[in-house]
Amino acid sequence: MSLQDRVMDEMKTAMKAKDAVALESLRAIKSALLLAKTEKGGGAALGESEEIALVQKLVKQRKDSAAIYNEQGRADLAEPELAQVAVLERFLPEQLSEAEIQAAVSKTITALGAESMKDMGKVMGVLTKELAGKADGKAISAAVRAQLS
Repeated sequence: MSLQDRVMDEMKTAMKAKDAVALESLRAIKSALLLAKTEKGGGAALGESEEIALVQKLVKQRKDSAAIYNEQGRADLAEPELAQVAVLERFLPEQLSEAEIQAAVSKTITALGAESMKDMGKVMGVLTKELAGKADGKAISAAVRAQLS
């Protein structure tokens, strides 16, 4: 089942349940999907990796907004953003734990023969492709820095 089909099914459920937060989040995904399809031109279907990247972008936007609201002491505005993050994350693959990220980083560093921070670019290039959608880029970067320094 494609992401768009899943979103439409969830929207129907959210409408019946009168869940405004879920509905707003799902409409954001639907809107982003339609926008991405029209940008590519002529209704081209998106691949799974593109769909995951699109949802990750929406999650990141909401997390960033919530962080800004919290910095400004506006918890009343941050809470809805975080509630939307919870809805959006249902459409992402299960995230890797810290230990799993560390193991993947160690394996990649060994495979590439990386020894210093000069090799971080090579390691990050491989890991971001390998762990796309499964781990946050900041977490991967922190793990690579810790092991290379």
